[in-house]
Amino acid sequence: MPLKAFYSDHFVLPLPPGHRFPMIKYRMIREGAAAAVPGLDFHEATPASDGELALAHHPDYIGRASRGELSAAEQREIGFPWTPQMIERSRRSSGATIAACRAAFDDGVAVNLAGGTHHAYAGRGAGFCVFNDSAVAARLMQAERRAARVAIVDLDVHQGNGTASILARDDSVFTLSLHGENNYPFEKERSDLDVALPDGVGDADYLAALRGALERMQALFAPQLLIFLAGADPHEGDRLGKMKLSMQGLAARDQAVFSFARQHKIPVAVTMAGGYGRDIEQTVAVHIQTIRLASLHADGWSNA
Repeated sequence: MPLKAFYSDHFVLPLPPGHRFPMIKYRMIREGAAAAVPGLDFHEATPASDGELALAHHPDYIGRASRGELSAAEQREIGFPWTPQMIERSRRSSGATIAACRAAFDDGVAVNLAGGTHHAYAGRGAGFCVFNDSAVAARLMQAERRAARVAIVDLDVHQGNGTASILARDDSVFTLSLHGENNYPFEKERSDLDVALPDGVGDADYLAALRGALERMQALFAPQLLIFLAGADPHEGDRLGKMKLSMQGLAARDQAVFSFARQHKIPVAVTMAGGYGRDIEQTVAVHIQTIRLASLHADGWSNA
């Protein structure tokens, strides 16, 4: 089966000149993946509804965010100026993760070419995240009776604090976060399994920590679906990451997750999460590498 890839990059939210969020990377990921990964099956993401978002967010917050009624302080915490495009794109980013999860049950793996908005809390956004796509999708897959136990494997360099908070008292969703000990957010939440890594961590130590964390998660939880946040920001060229993973190390990271999923026969939905490289083309290359490896995993799943 061809790998299904869900996108929403043509819903571009307008940002002021000099804004540090790399909005252009999403179009570059889609175009680059189309050229580099044969046979990708592209689908435009549909927006998540109010009811779907309410599986993880307070209805009051959904309504105020959608109508542009957030306070100036709330909007500053998100980091984007409010526009209708911001809400449309945020809804479609969550919708893409929902669609990738559904497709993964049929195909073994599917990807959202955005997503990973893990800093959004139930009642507020933060860190360029409006709605928490992983928490919404996990809860919806349970409501649709596709999976009783969902694991969110967050390998962005920043802890998934919003995800951990939303799911803190939910024993049916396991939150695993490998992140920089001294990086944003500076006040961490408590995931089901947190692995805090020092500045400058390299390939070997990172991979050892990841493999140990996956084994521990399996022993504790045995998930029926993985939502994998494949952040590009652990790369050594990232200006916000503080880690030193090479391209080869990041490929080994992705392969470790896909091998774990294949070994335990677990579907995987992949999101791109963060990446703030000094060279945006390098960040895009990391994401495209993840998509290529996901495509190879799809081939292996269909031939198993």
